[in-house]
Parts: sequence; C-alpha cells; structure tokens
Amino acid sequence: MPDDLQAAEAGIDSEEFYEKRLFDSADLIGAFAQDTEFAQCRFRASRLAGAVLPKVRLTDCLVDGSDWSNTRAENGTMERLAFTGCKMTGLAFNGGLLRSVTFTDCKVDLTNWRFGRFDTVVLTGCNLTGADFTNTDLRGASFVDCDLTGAQFNNATMRGARFQRCELSGIGGITSWEGAIVHPDDLLGLSYALAGALGIVVKS
Repeated sequence: MPDDLQAAEAGIDSEEFYEKRLFDSADLIGAFAQDTEFAQCRFRASRLAGAVLPKVRLTDCLVDGSDWSNTRAENGTMERLAFTGCKMTGLAFNGGLLRSVTFTDCKVDLTNWRFGRFDTVVLTGCNLTGADFTNTDLRGASFVDCDLTGAQFNNATMRGARFQRCELSGIGGITSWEGAIVHPDDLLGLSYALAGALGIVVKS
C-alpha cells in the first residue's frame, strides 16, 4: 500500500478504475457500480451498506473499520485484501473469487458465498453465524477462532479446509466435510452435527 493515497471524491461509478485512492469515512451507502475496479485503495471507516457492486474487482486493498452490511457483489473478485474490524452482515459475494484475503475480527454473519472459491483465505476471530457456503470451493480456506454456528456447507468442496478452535454447532452439510482438517478441540461440536446428519439421537 503506497503512502501517497489520493483522497477519493464523493461517489463511485460503473466501469471505472480507482487506483491509489483513500476512501476515508466515505458515505457510499446504496451506491451502484458495475464492473468497477479498485487497486491499491484503502477503505477506512467507510460505509458501503446496501451497495450493489456486481463483478467488482478489488486488488491490493485494505479495508478497516468499514460497514459493508448487505452489500451485493455477485461474481466479484478479491485479490490480496485485508479486512479488519469490519461489519459485513448479509454481504452477498456468491459466485466470487477470493485469493490471498484475510478477515480479522469481522462480523461476517448471514453472508452468501455460494458457488464461490476461496484460495488462501484466512478468517480469524470472525462471527460467521448463518453464513452460506453451499457449493463453495473452500479448499484454500482457514477458519481460526470463528463462530460458525448454523453455517451451511451443503455440497461444498472441503478437502484441505482448516478449522481451529471454532464454534460448529448447528452447521449444515456436514456430509460434505470429507478431507477437511479439524483441530482436536473442535471434534465435539462436529460430532453432534454428524450425529444429527445420520439421524442419531444423543440422549443422556
């Protein structure tokens, strides 16, 4: 990230290329921009809640303390991004590609990642309750200290996906977890999900 970022002007437009821009406390709530690209940009305490950004491409960007709740960015691409302390409840990034992306201490609950691909993606200390990973390729994903309560993994590709110290109660699609790498501390929660999928009643 260069030091000489240029302050971004108000608003964003479709099919535009924004490079080395600083979106500092920017109000982009409900914005619409299709096929827009951001490179070496920083979003700091910015608000994109409810924005519609189909096929957006973000490369070499930092996003911290920003609100991306209910943002729709179907078929988008994130490459070499770092999200820190962001609120992203209800984000729709289905059909998207994430490569070399980190999420740290983010609220990523009720998000839609269907039919997406995670390639070297690390999520640490994130709230992912109710997230939907149906048909998602998670072979390059690592989840550390995350709350995945009620998350859905139906038909997901899981071989090589890593889970460490995560809350896994009530997850769906447990039969898709073949090849996933799970920390011993997570086995108890996972066993309840597996028992439920097999119709086994756990009773004291």
